[in-house]
Parts: sequence; structure tokens; C-alpha cells
Amino acid sequence: MSNPTPSASLSQDELKTLVGQAALHYVVPGEVVGVGTGSTVNKFIDALATIKEQIKGAVSSSVASTERLKAHGIAVFEASDVDSLSVYIDGADEIDHQGYMVKGGGAALTREKIVAAQSKMFVCIADESKLVDTLGAYPLPVEVIPMATARVIRQFAAMGSVATLRLKDGQPLVTDNGQHIVDVTGLTIQDPLSFETVVSQWPGVVTVGVFAHQKAQVCLLGTATGVKTLKF
Repeated sequence: MSNPTPSASLSQDELKTLVGQAALHYVVPGEVVGVGTGSTVNKFIDALATIKEQIKGAVSSSVASTERLKAHGIAVFEASDVDSLSVYIDGADEIDHQGYMVKGGGAALTREKIVAAQSKMFVCIADESKLVDTLGAYPLPVEVIPMATARVIRQFAAMGSVATLRLKDGQPLVTDNGQHIVDVTGLTIQDPLSFETVVSQWPGVVTVGVFAHQKAQVCLLGTATGVKTLKF
């Protein structure tokens, strides 16, 4: 699929709007759609509202997305009430050429991974700045149980990277799940599948922000020449 070619002067916000609208192509009429979190997803939610009569509702990955969906009059279901989803549409902080991603900049990575796991297809919507050859330039979010924070930070230090507790208003950020997040820099993730498996097993880690086992099958990339569709 292709969209009309926009002017090269489109802002990042306008590119997000374009990919949000393009994602409607993957929404299955009459079904429940999985909806992620973040500024690009907000554009998708706004676009989804224009066809809300054609869908049953949504499963949301965050309180913020749930509130936006409901404000548009879109029914929101609990993940536990839906067996499977035909599609999950979400953004990414980084995505490589295999469809592996780093996610969690918006602190919703655990719920995002849960919804992605119950979806038959993951459609990533992003602007072209998010496409990378190797994951790791963007700080990797890892959701942790608070009592394990110091230990997880030390484990990353032993790998030669630096993990920092994410703060909000000078206090540790608390996720929708009541946990903390550490952001890890200095990583070059050559084998995302292996990395995700290993870190996920560390005691106290709730979710690592590498999405390799729940990778994207499609990426709608906002570029200066329009929406580019990548398939993996």
C-alpha cells in the first residue's frame, strides 16, 4: 500500500498522523483491536475513532491509551476477556530490519508485551528515525520489582553498560503495574532473541524492553516521501 506523497516539509507530528491513518488498513472490521501506547499511537487512536462503528472495541496497553479510547467512545476490553486479537498496533523506540524492537519509552512495556503476545499480527507505526541497523542506541527500558532495582543495575554494570533508575518529579517513576523502570545505555544488541531471553530470567525483572519474541510483522514508516511499508 502507498499513500499520496506528502511535502518533504512535513513535521514529525504530521508523519505520525500519516502512519496512524495508514494503520487503519490493518484493522479487521467487527473485531477487537489491540492498541499500544505513545504519541504515535495517539494519532492511530484518533484515526480509529473515525471507524469506531466498524469495530467491537479495543484492548489497551496502558491507562493513558484506555482514557483516550474511551474519550472517543470506543469500548475497551480487559486483555483477560479476549482470547486473541487479529492485530496489535503500537509504536517503537527502535526497530531493526528484522522487525525486532526496543520499546518502553512510555513506561508501558509490560502491558504492551502482554497484548502483543495475544495478537496474531504486530503492526509497528513509527517515523523513519526509529529504523536502525542494530538495537541499543536508544536507552533500553527494563521494568523491575523495586527491591531488585540495585541488583539489576549491578548486573548491567557487569555487562559494561549503565542502568539508571527512571525518575518522575524527582521520585522513582511508578508504572501502571506498581513497579520501577531502569533505562540502560551502552548496549549493542546483536542477538535480540537471546538478549531478551537472558535478561528476562534475571530475578526481579518483570519485562525487558526488547521485543524479539513478540516482533513486528509489518512496520509502517513515516518518511519524507510518504508512508513506507516494511514486512518481516
